[in-house]
Parts: sequence; C-alpha cells; structure tokens
Amino acid sequence: MKYIILGLGHFGRSLAIQLTELGHEVIAADINLTIVEQNKDKITHTVCMDTTDREAVSSLPLKESNAVIVAIGEEEGASLLTVALLKQLKVKRIIGRVVSELQKTVLEAMNIDEYIMPEEEAAERLALRLDNIDIVDSFKISEKYSIIETKVPEKYIGMTLKEADLTNKYKVIVLTTVKVGNEGLKNGTSKSAKEASGIAKSDTVLLENDLLVLFGELANIKSLIQKG
Repeated sequence: MKYIILGLGHFGRSLAIQLTELGHEVIAADINLTIVEQNKDKITHTVCMDTTDREAVSSLPLKESNAVIVAIGEEEGASLLTVALLKQLKVKRIIGRVVSELQKTVLEAMNIDEYIMPEEEAAERLALRLDNIDIVDSFKISEKYSIIETKVPEKYIGMTLKEADLTNKYKVIVLTTVKVGNEGLKNGTSKSAKEASGIAKSDTVLLENDLLVLFGELANIKSLIQKG
C-alpha cells in the first residue's frame, strides 16, 4: 500500500520508517531539508516541501494513496492548515496528529475522525493498523507478545470459541470479545462505543460485528487474520 506522511518530527519519522520496513511505499515530506536528507535512506521517498502550499501538496499522488497522515507536531497552525488543504483536495483518508484538546476539537469540527496522540508507541500501533485493515488497535506486552484488537474473521462468524479452536490452530489466546455500537450524544449526534463481554469462555459465540481481543505472538495473530 501507499502512504503519504507530512511532517518528519519524532512521530512522523518513526511511523514512516516502520511502514517502510513493513514493505509499504511511503512518501514523507518535511519543510526542513536537513531532516529530509537525514532520513532519505530509511524511507521509500522523502521530499522537502511546505505542506501548507497548495501547489506543492497537489503534486503528491494523493488519489493513489491509501491514507495521508499529518504528523506535524510543533506547529499546530501548520498542522491544521495542512489538514484543511487536504480536505479541499478531497483526500479520501486523512489521519491527524493531535497535541492538544483544542486541536482535537478543531479536527472533529472538520470531520476528521481519525487522529493519534504523539507518542512513539502510537506510531508503532498506527503502523500496525495501516499494515492490516482488520487490526483495530494493538499494544506490545514485550518484544515477543502483543495484545491485538481485530475484527472477527469471516470464516469463524457464528462459531463458539470451542468450535473455532483458535488457540490450538494459531497459538493465540482470546481474552474477550467486544461489542461495537453507537452512543447518543447531547448534541444529537452519535459516536462509536465499545463494551467488552467479560472473560471469553469456550461457549462464547463469535458474532459478525464483534471484535476479538487476542494475546500472542504478532506473527501468529497476523496468520489468523489473513487465513480467516
């Protein structure tokens, strides 16, 4: 897949390098030429540009990209102007970096519902989510083990955990299942809401719109998702 990352600070650089290492094509841009030069051998493509410049941003392959991530952190104004420009250019999927509650509020007002907080761990989690669209969220327990939240694979819908036999087949443990619904807000809108169903049991039924929370080695979890 192809991703465009605007801003090569600590977060943007970490995300761009990890996505490149996962085998994706990454175009990373920053206004600082020194930073661009320092990372050109670690990222698929790097370019020096002002991301608030319409003509410069329009030269990027926006329509061919699976997502554009605005990773600018220090300059909140530049970050918001860049997001606004991408909205004008009708980019399909925009993911914004948030460094304050006010910035988050502005992004929500601009109908940007995908945003991340500026921690290195968030870059790793986002890279994993972009690498596999069925992964909803994740975090590392250790270098070897992770906890992953993912959609129920289609072939297991309607089965009990005993019937699916995921532990024996893939060496992963199902910790719980999560139901996803909508929660009404005071302003008349709604947002997605999650509710865990408690510790998973052998008779737990895997439903179509549920999420699985899995514990195990990342390679084994990805094998389950891909074969499912």
